[in-house]
Amino acid sequence: MAINKTNKPLTPAVLHILLALSTQERHGYGIMKQVEFDSQGKVNMGPGTLYGSLGRMIKAGLIRESDKKIDPDRDDERRIYYKITGLGQKALAAELERYREVMAVAKQKQLLPNGNAYGIWAFLFRCAIATGSK
Repeated sequence: MAINKTNKPLTPAVLHILLALSTQERHGYGIMKQVEFDSQGKVNMGPGTLYGSLGRMIKAGLIRESDKKIDPDRDDERRIYYKITGLGQKALAAELERYREVMAVAKQKQLLPNGNAYGIWAFLFRCAIATGSK
């Protein structure tokens, strides 16, 4: 049963997991590696945070276990793949819109070095642009 509201702000862990699942289904370790890659090594999500978040996200209806079939020659059959749901996509879009609004205020107040974002802010801003959040 989906209990999350798409207008509720996401925790950083949930945001990173949704970003990792926004382009393809992944198993837990794949999610951890994608988060590390997306954040340019600034976020290292441990298994406790990851699997605790995944359980809560499934309960909230943001993600679900995938029906993806495993290739036994290339993958461990015990791996569970996760997939973002429609509700998860809406929650991600709403969160990226919140970040876009924050970035607009920061830019208006000239708080960004050289008028540009940096670090995770730049990454999130690029994601907001890429997903069409306006």
